[in-house]
Amino acid sequence: MSHSPADTRILKALQEDGRLTNQALAEEVGLSTSPCWRKVRQLEDSGVIEGYSARINRRAIGLGVLAFIRVKIDSHSEEESELFARQVQTLESVVACYSLAGDADFLLQVVAKDLDHYADFAMDEIRRLPRIKEMQSSMVLREIKPFDGYPLGQ
Repeated sequence: MSHSPADTRILKALQEDGRLTNQALAEEVGLSTSPCWRKVRQLEDSGVIEGYSARINRRAIGLGVLAFIRVKIDSHSEEESELFARQVQTLESVVACYSLAGDADFLLQVVAKDLDHYADFAMDEIRRLPRIKEMQSSMVLREIKPFDGYPLGQ
């Protein structure tokens, strides 16, 4: 879907600071307040803007470990994949999960208080998910470029 240059400016500004007032946003993107508000509403209604949230420092809330777990399941049926996906969605420590093409079926992004809590979670929760054939953990040593928004061009 193609967006106007004004839409892109709005998306960039809101992606950087979702707390901007309509007045401040309009000034930043070079529109008057009414057209700016209408464009934001259109972006929300069309699903381009899915919501607004705050970025939280995981360490500041006691989550010192960030890890990725690659999971292979022993069945590639749609039903088994859906069952795995539904159960992963119930795990609070899994902050993101992706279905993959390639040598693994799923990639889970996991946070934990410390290594002991991570080990307990991996062995007690992840290992017990249905149809797991193999899992491999990768611990993040340092976040070089954490997710900070999508590239919007222009």
